[in-house]
Amino acid sequence: MTTGSYEQKQGLGHATAIFTILLWGTTFICTKVLLRDFAPVEILILRFVMGLIALTVACPKPIRGTTLRQELTFAGAGLSGITLYYLLENIALTHTTASNVSVIASIAPFFTVLLSYAVSRGKEKLRVMYFVGFAVAMVGICMLSFTTTKFHAEPLGDFLALIAAIVWAFYSILTRKISDYGFNTIQVTRRIFAYGVVFMIPAWFLTDCHLGLSRFADPVNLGNMLFLGLGASALCFATWNFAIKHLGAVKSSVYIYAIPPITVIAAAIVLHEPVTPLSLLGIVLTLAGLVLSELKFGKKDEGEVHDRVDEEDDQDRK
Repeated sequence: MTTGSYEQKQGLGHATAIFTILLWGTTFICTKVLLRDFAPVEILILRFVMGLIALTVACPKPIRGTTLRQELTFAGAGLSGITLYYLLENIALTHTTASNVSVIASIAPFFTVLLSYAVSRGKEKLRVMYFVGFAVAMVGICMLSFTTTKFHAEPLGDFLALIAAIVWAFYSILTRKISDYGFNTIQVTRRIFAYGVVFMIPAWFLTDCHLGLSRFADPVNLGNMLFLGLGASALCFATWNFAIKHLGAVKSSVYIYAIPPITVIAAAIVLHEPVTPLSLLGIVLTLAGLVLSELKFGKKDEGEVHDRVDEEDDQDRK
């Protein structure tokens, strides 16, 4: 593989990651609005069933020739990244503030790098700049989240948000593994969604959920659900899985730091919430932390990245 080809794939991976985060940064607002009329499980099942239908229309051809181990990996990704993560996050939003959930969920990249190091048995290097960037980003995120709202510790909600961040790390690692199978990104995303929806079914019956289609007569509810289902779910999970395929789990997860700044900007535009000078400083620090986390020094690191990508390409061809 040529250097140009490698750089093009990296560039495309970064572009899709940025696009995904731009949309995901607005989902806290949409979900908080929908929670007025919908239960957390209702929002999840409706948005991901909608996303599953959209992905099936976009690419109806099914995945064939999978092994049991591959199917178990798909199932694990659906359980962690779809069912557990969003169920925990949505329930957390009913017990604590969106600010608390936003900050705690942003710790996911930290758990991703630790899990990646554990899974690789030390082959993935723990770079100092990654932790420096994490520290800077978290300071900025806290500034963003708590300039307009005071921090109130809500043990149950905050704990659920923390578990959600850990669960997302598992999803990132599993998705990186799935990308080595060589299947189409939309097919992969659809299979993960299918498992995620199946795992949500018990939660539907264990909670007080009902169809209540009359709630969609409200244009606000309909618009937010369509955005979550078609945009933030079907489209964004496909682009995020694409980014992980070309950047890896750790490098992609760093972009999660940008979600709180995007949420603040979106809230200012949509909800007319004020943006203070401290919020602006928080945005700058968060983005600086993202950049610092991506920095690498020395030719050795670059060579290792090329070698790893070449090895993965060889696996795909096999």
